[in-house]
Order: sequence, then C-alpha cells, then structure tokens
Amino acid sequence: MQPTPSPPALTHRQLTMFRAIMLHGNLSRAAEVCASSQPTLSRELARLEQLLGFDLFDRVRGRLRPTVRALALMQEVERSFVGLEQIAARAQELRLQATGRLRLACLPALAHALVPQALVHFAKVLPQASVSVHPEESPWLEQAMSEQRFDLGLSETAEAPAGVTLQPILQVNEVAVLPTGHRLCQKTVLTPQDFEGERFISLAAGDSYRAQIDQMFATAQVTRQTCLETASAVAVCAMVRQGLGLAIVNPLTALAMAGPDLVVRPLSVAIAFKVSLLLPEVAAPHPLRPALVAAVKAAAQELDLP
Repeated sequence: MQPTPSPPALTHRQLTMFRAIMLHGNLSRAAEVCASSQPTLSRELARLEQLLGFDLFDRVRGRLRPTVRALALMQEVERSFVGLEQIAARAQELRLQATGRLRLACLPALAHALVPQALVHFAKVLPQASVSVHPEESPWLEQAMSEQRFDLGLSETAEAPAGVTLQPILQVNEVAVLPTGHRLCQKTVLTPQDFEGERFISLAAGDSYRAQIDQMFATAQVTRQTCLETASAVAVCAMVRQGLGLAIVNPLTALAMAGPDLVVRPLSVAIAFKVSLLLPEVAAPHPLRPALVAAVKAAAQELDLP
C-alpha cells in the first residue's frame, strides 16, 4: 500500500501573492498590492505551481486566466484570510477591552464645561474606548489622585499632590454673569464699582475664588447684597438666569451656561482661573491615557472664552 503523500508546505506569503493575483487579475497590480515587483511575483508564482504540482493559471494572450483548480483553491484561501481578518478585529477589541475603562476625575465645574469637548476629540480617535468621568470636589480630588485611584485628573490646584505630575493647560480670568435685560448688560467690561448695591450670588464660604472675589470688592470698597450662596458654579448661573442676582464665576461654566437668559462679561480686575492636568506617577499609566491627555489639551485650546 502506497503511503499518502504529505501536503505541500505552503507559506503565508505564497498564499497572499496567489490571492492578490486572483483578486486583481494581473501580475502588475498584484505586485503593487504585495509591495513587490512583477518579475519577483512571476518567479514566486512559478515556484508555487511547482510546489503544488499543477498550474494555477492559463496564459491567454498575455493575461492570466485562473484554472478550475485555482478557483477551488481560492475558496479555501478566502476562508483562511477572512478568518485572519476576524482574528485581527477581535484582537483589536480585546486590546481596548483589556486596557480597561479610563477613569477621569475632575472638578464638577469641568465635568460639563471642558470634559465633554475633550471627549468629542477622544471619540474621534478611539470611538470604541470607554471612559468613566468622576466629578470630585477639592481637596478630595487631589487626595484621590495621590492614592492613584484615577488615570487622569483635572483640577484648579497649582501644586502637584504627592505622587502626581501637574501640567498646567489653561489660564484665563473669572467673568461676570448677568440676567438678560439687566442694565449692566450694556457695558462691555464690568468694574467692581458696577456691583455697588446689586444683589449678588456668591460661591460657598471657604471657596478660594469666593475669597478672591470678596477681597476685590473689599479693596474697591463696594457693598453688595449677598443674600444667596452655593458651592456650585452651575447653580450660581441657574440662579442668575432667574434674575435672582449677579455673580462672578469661572469662564468655563459661564460659557457652557450662556444663552438667551444669561449674559457673560469680562471684569476689569483679573482673577486668574487655572486648570491643570494631574497624572499619577506611581500606578502604571493607562495605555490610552496619552490620547485622552491630547484630547483635553485640544479642547482647552479651542475654548472661545471672553
């Protein structure tokens, strides 16, 4: 009884070349796709036919016409290549899933005024990546970053917490917000004196910006009616919209809340508002963190602030 002959030892390069010829119908185009030359591809085809023991193409007036055996072989090759493409696509999915969900911690004011724009940029580059946004107040945000609990942080702090690298990305000034129709809307820039006797909505006691705003008015000897206060800049703007008073808030929140009921005006006295990236140093960085950092920086540069 004659032993069964072993199947030919085909290489992936040979199958890639054969598939390219079958798909494109000529050696010239197939050579371009394979990043090779036509003579090289012709020699490889001859070796493949010798290895297989049968012709794959008939030469008809300078053109290659697949044989019946070539057509049958192509069916198997296509199954193999479709499988490889599926494996590659699955590997990409697993790569993104294996890296886990990016965890971004930020001040509540930034969760609606900067982070959404950054996520738009990020989604264009990595649409399948997952991000979890955690609004945190200071100093809990900085403490969480020191404990390496998040992949990236956005804060107003000027000092890097322990175990964290700080990168300033934005410095602008606080702005005034007024209800539409208020007499001060006619002015392009507001001075501390403009607030004399006005109902004023303050940030909560203990807020660093509250302290700077109060000091500005004290220096200018301006007296306001401070009947309302809240820890949220968004809540401040919502109250201003209802005509409950004037306020001074960060420009990111003001920009996000501006509309038919809320007017934003710059101040003659600069009260700096800074935003910095906080990057953990101890924990291994998330593989997709650089892309999110780039997205945040791009969003900050595009802000149309007063």
